[in-house]
Amino acid sequence: MRNSVAFVICVAVTAGALALAGWVDGWPLLPALALFAFAVQWLVYLPSFLAQTEHYYDLAGALTYASVVVLAVLLAAPDGRGLVMAALVLAWCTRLGSFLFRRVKQSGKDGRFDDIKPHWGRFLMAWTFQGLWVFMTLLAALLAITA
Repeated sequence: MRNSVAFVICVAVTAGALALAGWVDGWPLLPALALFAFAVQWLVYLPSFLAQTEHYYDLAGALTYASVVVLAVLLAAPDGRGLVMAALVLAWCTRLGSFLFRRVKQSGKDGRFDDIKPHWGRFLMAWTFQGLWVFMTLLAALLAITA
């Protein structure tokens, strides 16, 4: 039952992010970038759930940040301001992602995931919320990059 509820929450979160992106941008590029952020998270979730590991969670978040920004730059051809914004976001996500990945590798695990890893829906929800976190915290930069 909990897995079903978690799955419904994942679908609702995704739909909400897409609706927000469509409302902000009128549907062209931002919703595609939001969906891409979720897709990257879900793709990394699959082998992580099968292996019952959270070792790549933070690294996947940083790589999602970077890939969404790079995709936005490639699709929008931003001006100088957008390129500076993209470079700053890439520097930040590289620093934070490498720090968090090293921390988990050194400690051997991330205790936040001990109770949810065995439950596919709850574990999926963590990855879905990370996709939402990436999109929502990146939204202002994406608006500048795609303007």
